[in-house]
Amino acid sequence: MSPAAAGAPGTAQIPHGLVSAVVALVDTGPVQLGAYTIAELTAVDAIVDFLETRPSDEVIAEAVRSLAARQLLVAGSENGGVQVRGDLGIAVAFQQRARMVLDARATGTAPGEPWRILLLPQPEPICIMVRIDALGIHELGLFRSAQALDLLMDWLPSGERANPRQRESADELIAAADRSALITVTRYTTTGSAEVAGASSDLVLARRGDTLHAFARHSDGQSSLTPTRLTGDGVRDTVEAMLS
Repeated sequence: MSPAAAGAPGTAQIPHGLVSAVVALVDTGPVQLGAYTIAELTAVDAIVDFLETRPSDEVIAEAVRSLAARQLLVAGSENGGVQVRGDLGIAVAFQQRARMVLDARATGTAPGEPWRILLLPQPEPICIMVRIDALGIHELGLFRSAQALDLLMDWLPSGERANPRQRESADELIAAADRSALITVTRYTTTGSAEVAGASSDLVLARRGDTLHAFARHSDGQSSLTPTRLTGDGVRDTVEAMLS
């Protein structure tokens, strides 16, 4: 695949025809884009604004050397730009096209499962999925939007919907849950490569036994949670409404 080339500081120039070619490829099945460390993603400025910590300069320098040795990062134009090549270049190009991110974090996951999943929808009905495991490995792939949601639903807590009028506090239910998840959808704009967060919405799911409890942020805008009803047929319809 063609690389993403750095043009103006912090931006990626997407080669002509790359997007349409990749979209057509995703229509035939998922496109896996490899697995990378946070330092490697930071080195090419991919999804870093959605991550909590920035590696040290020494760790990033080592990541640059590693990417260069694998020829995923090479010298570009005469103005000092670089090219991010291969699957990582595709990930950078598509990430910079996204204007929304779904960030889901779960507790109670089993060994080998991701503890965090990011979805970055594209203008076409596809999206980048980033699965992050306990070792900090970020597995990237492009999926049809419906398939990405299927995978997300399989990973999120599920169960028979609880009555939202239950009297137990959200903190008590979440603490006692077999599995819980925080889902945040944030819309954003970009300045160069920096994502500027805008409006966001949250959904908290907690499964205890066979019962699934759902919570939303209180209308007072504070950190407290209040029981909420799921939309339509349940979690999937609610998440789709958050993304719409």
